[in-house]
Amino acid sequence: MTDAHAAWRLFTLTWIPVAALALALALGLALTGFSIKPQSAMFPACSALLFAAICYGSVWLSGRYQRVSFVFGSATQLVVITLLITPLTYIAAAASMPLQDANLAALDRMLGLDWRGYVAFVNRSPQLSAFFALGYGMISWPIFSIPVLLAMQRHFGRLQQFTLAFLLTLIATTVISTLVPALGAYHQLGIRPEDYSHFPPLGYLDQLRDFPLVRDGSLRDLDLMRLVGIITFPSFHSAACVLYIWVFWPIWWMRPAAVIVESAMLLATPVGGGHYFVDVFAGIGIAALAIAAARSISERVTRGVAPAMVLPEAAVAAE
Repeated sequence: MTDAHAAWRLFTLTWIPVAALALALALGLALTGFSIKPQSAMFPACSALLFAAICYGSVWLSGRYQRVSFVFGSATQLVVITLLITPLTYIAAAASMPLQDANLAALDRMLGLDWRGYVAFVNRSPQLSAFFALGYGMISWPIFSIPVLLAMQRHFGRLQQFTLAFLLTLIATTVISTLVPALGAYHQLGIRPEDYSHFPPLGYLDQLRDFPLVRDGSLRDLDLMRLVGIITFPSFHSAACVLYIWVFWPIWWMRPAAVIVESAMLLATPVGGGHYFVDVFAGIGIAALAIAAARSISERVTRGVAPAMVLPEAAVAAE
């Protein structure tokens, strides 16, 4: 079974958990006071539809799996996953479980980790702060480059495993954050973010803007274009670092850039997002488990499947 056939089958089956995610969002909206502004969903929804049309249209017109099929197929799923999971994090936060900041800070201390000292160290160096700030903001760009680079290099299986691992990681972090909500280390330690001008914690400030409003019921009408990450534990930033390094690893010339950029993002996560160190460790662990699960699922769903079960035998060659 070729990598293209295996990847296409995994791509097709990944729509099942995506559909379950859509059902969860629909139920969440129906059972709570949340709503989504329709106009805010127009651009991402239209983008996803366009990408899907190109993906499936290229297969239908050419009769074979092409690079463009995987580029736009993976892009479609990544857009849809993000579109669904982001409002779900707000619905999850509205469960208003008891805040766990004191316990998370206590775990950091038990491990002998000085969060206050680390933030002060980073902000003492303008150059280091600028480098970390750049790294912290890099969480979005790989989403656009991964489908293109992986498909162009014919790493179709790795691309689809990444999409599934990305989905599993987001689901896990959202569910856990519902049970372990937190405002962040700045709040818990009584540190004013404005005191650290070299590296303003924009991610933390975005969360601080929305998270309390969700918990007290003030924010219920969601604008998808303005939603931010409101998950503290586990850190999705740290999970993304692991996912991105792993997915780029087969491309030898991308390895150095991926390691440097993602290392900067990982080290910047406590400062930029106000995350406790245990948030970072938990995010790394979840990403590792999601990758292992995606690889295991990939092996199971593609084992023993003949090419003719996916496309007619005469139309199975990749471009």
